[in-house]
Amino acid sequence: MQVTESVNEGLKRELKIVVPAAELESRLSGRLDEMKSQVRLNGFRPGKVPVSFLRKTYGRSVMAEVVQQAVTETSQQALDERAERPAFQPEIEFTEDKEEIENVMAGKADLAYTMAFEVIPPVEVMDLSTLELERLTCEITDKDIDDALSRVAANQREFAEKDGKAETGDRVTIDFVGKIDGEAFDGGKAEDAPLELGSNTFIPGFEDQLVGTKAGDEIEVTVTFPEDYGVDTLAGKEAVFDVKVKQVAAPAEVAIDDEMAKRLGLEDLDKLKQAVKSQITSEYAQVGAAKLKRQLLDALDEAHSFALPEKLVDQEFDQVWHQVTHEMEHAKRTFEDEGTTEEDARKEYRQIAERRVRLGLLLGAIGERNEITVTDDEMNRALIERVRQFPGQEREVYDYYQKNPQALAELRAPAFEQKVVDYITELAKVTERAVDRDELYADPDEDGHEHHDHDHHHDHDHGHDHGHDAKPKKPAARKKAAKAKPEE
Repeated sequence: MQVTESVNEGLKRELKIVVPAAELESRLSGRLDEMKSQVRLNGFRPGKVPVSFLRKTYGRSVMAEVVQQAVTETSQQALDERAERPAFQPEIEFTEDKEEIENVMAGKADLAYTMAFEVIPPVEVMDLSTLELERLTCEITDKDIDDALSRVAANQREFAEKDGKAETGDRVTIDFVGKIDGEAFDGGKAEDAPLELGSNTFIPGFEDQLVGTKAGDEIEVTVTFPEDYGVDTLAGKEAVFDVKVKQVAAPAEVAIDDEMAKRLGLEDLDKLKQAVKSQITSEYAQVGAAKLKRQLLDALDEAHSFALPEKLVDQEFDQVWHQVTHEMEHAKRTFEDEGTTEEDARKEYRQIAERRVRLGLLLGAIGERNEITVTDDEMNRALIERVRQFPGQEREVYDYYQKNPQALAELRAPAFEQKVVDYITELAKVTERAVDRDELYADPDEDGHEHHDHDHHHDHDHGHDHGHDAKPKKPAARKKAAKAKPEE
């Protein structure tokens, strides 16, 4: 094997590799020799098929295997000898000269190919112990617990049928048929559908027109689907719903007492309060940890600057840009609607892609140098947590991940990232600051600043009941989501 470097510019490398015809012939002869004991042909005793016959019958197909194996082995050998780590799978190119290809396959010419790739850049990691971070903490107040108990009680309340007109907060049971231009549309029909007035679960304006109705009323409800509605054929269209009110029910007050606690499977109200407090404590801790992680990633991004593999950035940008443009098309919005231009948006999302790649390489380097790995037990826990997100489909989801190594790798990445983040947090100088609930949950986006969080976002289907409204993401939220996933 002969290796010649033809490109060495920044992170880009291109090698020309030549495998002599004599080596290919040796590999071919060895493979045909192996086949003697494996091939069964009429007229020949087992193991007695002449190699010359095998060469004539199977030579070309076996040579194709030999060439493929030679490329796999020699390309890896070239990388090992140079002690270089490609940032992605190297691109292999062969000559387009058909005559030369035929000569290689016939064993009359050397095999020559080029291998192009970009190397993982050298990453000089800052002194992580100099990082200064702030962890927000929040004391749980009696009001927090009371508010949570009120929400629990609201979910437990029952509705009792009443005479008279429906008011906001009442529940109506309705039949409805929706039509556009006089024609019924898919998903626009339901019977005995419960609807709590004021819940804002149906199309804007739908519930308002049912306030004041009573059982037995039949009315027409005219609404306009939002421009960003999830079904393109309905978005922005005016629809008329023929609605029959079958029942009006008023909510009954639910006493927050031992009986309510028992209905929830707890001994008494004190135990319920303890459970609520524990849940709030966990929730506050998760929010504080998420904000701490944002600070950490922002600080790392600001403190490090190194060359990035162009192809990795291109791939990341393409993924982000596809998501952005798909959402905008779905919402029927333009860049002008978002107060920018396509050119400026491309620049901004390119920077986001660069950030994601930079943080991914940086966290990977820190994890590797400190021998941080994801154990089998941790992978199993991550898989179980993922499976739990699909109630009723647990077996199918579990089998999918077991059969798809790439999908499992996508579960491993965030687990690895979090372990690296935890490791860095242990080294950093972390101070705590007590804040109230409003500040803990405050969204910096509202002050003109964007979160740089790396939480994982999951899209959920909203079903096909087109009485419900699907709200669009705000531009800032879209950019925030685009900054996620450095582990990829």
